[in-house]
Amino acid sequence: MKALVTGASGFVGKYLIEHLEESGDDVFGTDIVSGGPDLSDSVGLADLFHDVSPEVIFHLAGQADVGHSWNAANETFRSNAEGTLNVLTAARSADVARIITVTSADIYGIVSPEDLPLSEDAPFRPVSPYSASKASADLLALQAYLGHKQEVIRVRAFNHLGPGQSDKFVCSALAARIAHNELYGVSKLGVGNLAAKRDFTDVRDVVRAYRLLALTGKSGEAYNVCSGVSISIERIASELLALSTMPMELVVDPDLLRPIDLPDLRGNPEKIARDTGWKPELTLNQTLTDLIGYWRLQLSLAE
Repeated sequence: MKALVTGASGFVGKYLIEHLEESGDDVFGTDIVSGGPDLSDSVGLADLFHDVSPEVIFHLAGQADVGHSWNAANETFRSNAEGTLNVLTAARSADVARIITVTSADIYGIVSPEDLPLSEDAPFRPVSPYSASKASADLLALQAYLGHKQEVIRVRAFNHLGPGQSDKFVCSALAARIAHNELYGVSKLGVGNLAAKRDFTDVRDVVRAYRLLALTGKSGEAYNVCSGVSISIERIASELLALSTMPMELVVDPDLLRPIDLPDLRGNPEKIARDTGWKPELTLNQTLTDLIGYWRLQLSLAE
């Protein structure tokens, strides 16, 4: 399989490229960091896709920070919605056979406990500018399939984590703070909303799902990539503290609370399991062990 990955230098992009190469695929990665065209540059994207001539495009690039989106709604929509439209249009002009567009489970928004786990036919109820931009991207991908007959698969990724993730995301932020506290002997750990529950999957399992969807997913369909299990942020903090070399006291930091936070978000993985055979393999303990190990290494190298 000849693949092109947008957002290649990002957290998931790096893991996806590594997995594709290990699987024997021919991979080309692009993003603005490495000198590739910006998502707003539709002509540049079309030229790149013509030159590379991939069989599959994995579209990962975009603005991924939910908190930042509240203060940068226009930027977020340009990157996530308009950027996706430009990728789809450029792929059509270059006759790319298949496009995997990655959106987010945040598009489902605030749901009632009886609605869980969420299947792919759940309605969109986006509550942040980020989730609204991803809902728009999802609909644009569906329109490309229905209106232009493009082979598009929509991936609705639930929360994922792993070594190398930015500390703008909750699990990585907690691991980074714990590693910092260990290094400097700080006994208080700042936290946000511990009651929130999310469906977490290791990024190394997530990228396996993306490749399997490119190979055996059904065009025009949407797929949840998730574990089907809700885990509270309190449990994440507890398990990370169990891996710590010193005890710490949890202290709520108001600056870490969002204007609106989803109480619970858990997906139903039955569809992707049925169509691709995928299921998560790495345990939460293994993921968190690797994550805190990553941050300990980063801090030791910075000393």
